Amino acid sequence: MRIYGNRQLKTVPGQAIRPTSALVREAVFNIWQGDITNCRWLDLCAGNGSMGAEAMCRGASLVVGIEKWAKACAVIQQNWQQVAQPNQDFRVIRGDVVRQLKFLAGEQFDRIYFDPPYASKLYQPVLEAIAHYQLLDKRGELAVEHSPNKDQSPPYSTLEICRQKVYGKTALTFYRLQHS
Repeated sequence: MRIYGNRQLKTVPGQAIRPTSALVREAVFNIWQGDITNCRWLDLCAGNGSMGAEAMCRGASLVVGIEKWAKACAVIQQNWQQVAQPNQDFRVIRGDVVRQLKFLAGEQFDRIYFDPPYASKLYQPVLEAIAHYQLLDKRGELAVEHSPNKDQSPPYSTLEICRQKVYGKTALTFYRLQHS
């Protein structure tokens, strides 16, 4: 797998991890271009860490990833060490994404990318936890990757949909904080 600057990343063997496609990855960074430099990035269900690595290559100052699988966490750590610059900070957190989010309370992120297994029941609890722990900066955005036939419109307390895109078998729903 290659990312920005033609950098090669390691992948996790087997079918347990579904990396974000190059098309979707490029689309996200095109949408958020100009907002990545010096941003604080949170990568949920991080897989092999390609989204966080891409954010680092584009100048994010902090990248935090949460991933359940130990093998994947080791790959993420290697990938992020390979691309990180001395002025960039990163952390890889192993564990259940819903349980781990509470430990980030008090931190805020400018960009959050959430890519769970499409059939999982993680969407609502994770979005509610992001809102509850106030992890999204007031000017930040959250992108959620999902199947195009999965409706992402239920209200998530303080989050509102700001745009939706479909790329073949992948859909993205973008959220921001509701403005009062």
